[in-house]
Amino acid sequence: MKNRVLLLLAVVVVLAVVAACAPAPTPAPTAAPPTAAPKASAMDALIAAAKAEGQLTTIALPRTWCGYGEVIDGYAKKYGIKVNELNPDASSGDEIEAVKANKDNKGPQAPDVIDVGLSFGPTAKNDKLIQPYKVATWDTIPADAKDAEGYWYGDYYGVMAFGYNTDVVKKAPADWADLLKPEFKGAVALAGDPRSANQAISGVFSAGLSAAKGDVAKAGDEGLKFFASLNSAGNFVPVIGKAAPLAKGETPLIIAWDYNLLSWRDTLKGNPKVEVVVPQTGVVAGVYVQAISAYAPHPNAAKLWMEYLYSDEGQLLWLKGYCHPIRFNDLVKTNKVPKALMDNLPPADNYAKAIFPTLEQQSAYKEVITKQWDSVVKVVVK
Repeated sequence: MKNRVLLLLAVVVVLAVVAACAPAPTPAPTAAPPTAAPKASAMDALIAAAKAEGQLTTIALPRTWCGYGEVIDGYAKKYGIKVNELNPDASSGDEIEAVKANKDNKGPQAPDVIDVGLSFGPTAKNDKLIQPYKVATWDTIPADAKDAEGYWYGDYYGVMAFGYNTDVVKKAPADWADLLKPEFKGAVALAGDPRSANQAISGVFSAGLSAAKGDVAKAGDEGLKFFASLNSAGNFVPVIGKAAPLAKGETPLIIAWDYNLLSWRDTLKGNPKVEVVVPQTGVVAGVYVQAISAYAPHPNAAKLWMEYLYSDEGQLLWLKGYCHPIRFNDLVKTNKVPKALMDNLPPADNYAKAIFPTLEQQSAYKEVITKQWDSVVKVVVK
């Protein structure tokens, strides 16, 4: 545990370095000071207001991602509020487009909250798509993992890894270059469309970081070249990798966040056996962020959702789903993490070489990868 605590403290330091067609769309609400963190009677009032709204609409939250199934059910049971789960397999880009497309819609297709890759948070704020809110545990979220005004806030992170079906893949890949070998013909897939999905974009960047020998500035271009070579060799499968195609052998090796791969491994229960490997180089860690839509049909249910996610209860549910919650340091310091839960986490060594790209770096390589994938790799992932 001591190594993990030191590691997570290091992560905080690294983080510090870190179109709608409808006529006359509804203007974004005028930015107001962030709502004060509810206390006692204020929290009771928030709960009452959220219950009166009766529903929360989420988007892009697969139930196997970070243990979200248990998180969603826990919120619904605790507060008696129905959770409308839109498009669980949507990408970060899809989430942003859903907010834009539903500015004038107060119906079930309008998301109240989003969970997106770090680089999407500042952009959504600049585009006036999200509203500020500060949870009661705000001060325990690292300062450089949140927007100072409360528009977006880091929620969890993991590292990019390889997950493979041992019935099909007989020899574990140790690093990115191994994926170009003949034995991985028709085997390698990304867990999303690299033109819009943060997880897939991060996979391309990770491969590029390895090829560029750690040069972040070159990683976007090198990642595209790597996948072009992978595709030319016949090793790349342009199918979005998930638990089902992994089990069937359709995408026998998937590049994804470690917590998703570990969750799929557990879900499949050895049928088939799935192994998870963190590559030797190009180890990239990714932070996701939460935010409330500026046009949320159920703003109080959305605020209560954030309170639940950033409470000790919500954070530990994410940890149970193999995601490192953003308040991990505080939870460890206050002895809130059960030993059994800590022992179930991947070895701290998996994170020792991890690189946390800054917002500026993410914006730069995201632009390269999303805009040039079609012209360089020349294949559509779906």
